[in-house]
Amino acid sequence: MKWTFVLSVIALGWTYLGYPLAILAHALYRPRRVQPSDWEPNVDVVIVAHDAADELAAKLKNVTALDYPPDKLRFHVASDGSEDHTPTVLREFGDPRLIPYVFPVRRGKSACLGDIVPKLKADVVLFADARQRIESDALRALLRLLSDPRVGAVGGELAFERSYSDYGDGIDFYWRYETFIRSHEAESGSVVGVSGALYAARRALLPQIPEGLILDDLWIPLQIARDGSRIVFSSEARAWDRPSKDAAIESLRKRRTLAGNFQLIARDPSLLLPWAHPLGWRLWGHKWLRLLAPWFMLAAFVSNLALIAESPKWTLLALAQIAFYGLALATVHKPGLLRIAPVRVIATFVRMNAYAVLGLHDFLTGRAPAAWSVTRRRDA
Repeated sequence: MKWTFVLSVIALGWTYLGYPLAILAHALYRPRRVQPSDWEPNVDVVIVAHDAADELAAKLKNVTALDYPPDKLRFHVASDGSEDHTPTVLREFGDPRLIPYVFPVRRGKSACLGDIVPKLKADVVLFADARQRIESDALRALLRLLSDPRVGAVGGELAFERSYSDYGDGIDFYWRYETFIRSHEAESGSVVGVSGALYAARRALLPQIPEGLILDDLWIPLQIARDGSRIVFSSEARAWDRPSKDAAIESLRKRRTLAGNFQLIARDPSLLLPWAHPLGWRLWGHKWLRLLAPWFMLAAFVSNLALIAESPKWTLLALAQIAFYGLALATVHKPGLLRIAPVRVIATFVRMNAYAVLGLHDFLTGRAPAAWSVTRRRDA
């Protein structure tokens, strides 16, 4: 039991502190510099939306206003089985550079991408979602890094508007933690995934995208990296989102994302072998250990309880764990506690690990389809 407790705590420490610090050290002492330069290739922008009529007009104005030569941009925007006025918004937008795709039956984002991407002709493809606002200079920031021939794709930063919500501030904290890791992964080699809200890739390196993927923004970069290209990150290219104020909606979104990790493993079990993919060790550090973290937490708690009779120190450790989880649980009934920053961090940590368990359940029971729709959060 002692070894179970110790090894579980070590595994948790490495997952959430050790790996980020190791990547930071790698970036500081063995950096792999990208050679940026100004580059103005032709770019195809691709967006897939479902029931996004309320947001799509603003998004189209946003992307058509990017700081980039207008004659070098084309916009490929798909309506994935929308039942609202999304097709009408596409047809009436009035920009000749916009190429609409109206799919009458909903199949999910990856199926639409699989149809659209083979038709593209530009050197670079910019992927975006329907909701987030992209900064005008974001495309140029991505292209400066993509100009390095060793780089196959560049992810942008997903940033959050001020939430005015204690729950939303917790999500913002999580994304700042993620951004820290991704930026140093990029500086030391490659990131293991990008945000679907904003990333650019060389068209020639894009794989055939299969139908039914939940996490196309993880699967596509991994396929590009498999052939030896780097996947990097630009903190100067930003897409702005609004943190959800609704814990239930955010729970469904995060559970679906984590179910997508399990789907990826099921589709390609070789990704579990650290030596079978150029980013295999990073996948374990950044992704797979997080899927195991809830079980490490459970093992540490149960083994600690079994050791209480041996020494007062085990009793103190058990009480500390009970207080830790109890505080996170208390925020469900008393959301005002989330105004306290340490409590907010604890609650976010516990909640994210609960989502990993629920995500596994959703994947095993088929409750995480590729086509996703949640009230007021309807990106495909």
